[in-house]
Amino acid sequence: MVLSGFMFVTVGVLIKLMDSGLPAIQSAFLRYVFGMIIILPLFGRVQLRGTAKPILGLYFLRAIFHGFAVMLWFFAMASIPLAEVTAIAYSMPIYTTIGAVLVFKEKIRIRRIMAVAVGFVGTLVILRPGVVEISLGSLAQVAAAIGFACSFLMAKKLVSVESPVNILFMLTAGCGLALMPAALMVWVTPSLTDMIILFIIASLATLGHHSITQALIAAPLTATQPFIFVQMIWAIGFGYFLFDETPDIWVIFGGFIIIASTSYLAHRENMAQKSVTPKSHEHPVKTSR
Repeated sequence: MVLSGFMFVTVGVLIKLMDSGLPAIQSAFLRYVFGMIIILPLFGRVQLRGTAKPILGLYFLRAIFHGFAVMLWFFAMASIPLAEVTAIAYSMPIYTTIGAVLVFKEKIRIRRIMAVAVGFVGTLVILRPGVVEISLGSLAQVAAAIGFACSFLMAKKLVSVESPVNILFMLTAGCGLALMPAALMVWVTPSLTDMIILFIIASLATLGHHSITQALIAAPLTATQPFIFVQMIWAIGFGYFLFDETPDIWVIFGGFIIIASTSYLAHRENMAQKSVTPKSHEHPVKTSR
């Protein structure tokens, strides 16, 4: 989780360093073009024959939500300080919880409702509507967090019926196809430097997602969740030393409120999973070796 956090903050640094005037949607499209090149060796393991139409539709819908969330994230990265982008991104589990209730009809108890409410307070502390003018970059990052939450909810459905290879391949290919028409409409010829940076961004993002998967396999959600927040330290450090971004005390304060809220939500999620896990391991069946 520490490694994945470092990779994603580094991706943000690279986006800011580009400063080439490429439209955000084109940058996001090229990120997925390079992503397809990176995962091309997995193509032979993709099995889509016989996939039901509703599942294909879910792949398509997820690609649209995730692709445009990445576009908004690129725009936010280029527009507002790294620390603010990172702090707002922490609100994604809040929207995921709301979506789980609305879409999957999951029961939500008063403690989770309170955690979601506290998370919203943290977001309002960062944005401070009515006190300061809310920038387009901040709004874009809020929308990106909602889009990623929707993508996560659809992935939760897909993992129960589809293989991880299919899901990874369809997300990468689908996002590229979803973004391509709009990217071509605003196309700006990228420089060789831009192309190299975008390839590195795609590589780091792919490795970052793989690192998260490995972390979740190795340890419970509540054990890995706190390490995500190391991103805030790196985001503040990179922003200060590379881009002369002085940390806003309200962004830091709001970020820690959101951190407290999402940490509690992760804890409750883990407890809920344990409560429905069969306890057959307590009385193992003896078998020959």
